[in-house]
Amino acid sequence: MQRHMILLVPAIAVLVFGQAVKKDVPTPGVAPASRELTSEDIERWMTELSNWGRWGKDDQLGTVNLITPEKRKQAVALVKDGVTVSLARDADKVKSLDNRHPFVQDMVNYGSNTPGDFLMDTYSWISYHGFTHTHLDALCHMFHNGKMYNGYSKDEVTKDGAGKLAVLNFKNGIVSRGVLMDIPRLRGVQWLEPATRIYPEDLEAWEKMAHMKVQPGDIIFVRTGRWARRAAQGPWPIIQRAAGMYASCTRWLKDRDVAMVGSDTVSDVKPSGIKEIIEPVHQILLIAMGTPIFDNCDLEALSEACNQRKRWVFMLSAAPLAVPGGTGSPLNPIAIF
Repeated sequence: MQRHMILLVPAIAVLVFGQAVKKDVPTPGVAPASRELTSEDIERWMTELSNWGRWGKDDQLGTVNLITPEKRKQAVALVKDGVTVSLARDADKVKSLDNRHPFVQDMVNYGSNTPGDFLMDTYSWISYHGFTHTHLDALCHMFHNGKMYNGYSKDEVTKDGAGKLAVLNFKNGIVSRGVLMDIPRLRGVQWLEPATRIYPEDLEAWEKMAHMKVQPGDIIFVRTGRWARRAAQGPWPIIQRAAGMYASCTRWLKDRDVAMVGSDTVSDVKPSGIKEIIEPVHQILLIAMGTPIFDNCDLEALSEACNQRKRWVFMLSAAPLAVPGGTGSPLNPIAIF
């Protein structure tokens, strides 16, 4: 009976596509995982899901260690069409409810009075951490009880930058198999409403619907449809309410040995549903598991490209800025089909 219910998901999607879903509507055909965790559960999982010491006491790469040369070659072998799709949101220069720090571009050489043959600009203010600009969170971006990933002290980060776990560790670039997990498409809607939780059973239901399975070393991107909703209805204070993964997904991600995680929001559902912990997914991934995070990706074009091909895996390439001591970087991830 469970198998037949899962097979009904695509048909249901056609019937209700374009309609919003209510918060916490379960995906048909799958048994619910834990839907009400406590801060005590999260504290316990900080130890149970920890990768501290797994790749040595001096490790600064975390789960990026899972992206081996063999994994990169597997990713390259996925390229069939030679088509590229950006996963980056265009730089937003306008202040709004979800963009408190607009991207600032200053034109310094332009117009009829420009000396010589050069037109030039400067980017003078890029406050990329937050809820608008596409960026990568390095492992030094967050600490808990005075410690960052692998036990490094938060005191390694000073006014001069991060002495450990900085984004410079990824200077050689990130190449692996990318996986899109399109939860609105799974549920048959254009987007998930703010505060909608995504549970492990949703991720597993998507695997079955997409006829694929997440593998060790994969980089997964979880689409909520945030940018489609924004285009249709305008911005909202996403810092307060956003669709995203509930904290129970972190155990699933650990079990699958995922290398990196991304979303069109900040991965965490908001509100988190766990008292006194604002972003438990970030906390467990960055600190306990050592898993870097892509925030605020634009997954709309990727969703269409995958759907056209009925193929939800692709080569993923991303190159953060080579900033010594950086806690992350704005960047432009590229899917290659």
